[in-house]
Amino acid sequence: MNSVGEACTELKREYDQCFNRWFAEKFLKGESDGDPCGQLFKRYQLCVQKAIKEKDIPIEGLEFMGPSKGKTENNS
Repeated sequence: MNSVGEACTELKREYDQCFNRWFAEKFLKGESDGDPCGQLFKRYQLCVQKAIKEKDIPIEGLEFMGPSKGKTENNS
């Protein structure tokens, strides 16, 4: 599957490969030390954030990119 931004598709592929390798070869065998794919994920995340801004995709109300400012858990 391609990424939201064409320029991000290769980064997504690299991250997916890294994560899948770590998950199968380490995590499922009880070795959960470290985050070998963290830097790839950060680069991919920045690319996606840039693509979302460039394509003017509305993301209001979504908290996957960080906590909403000014909101508390007890707001109704």
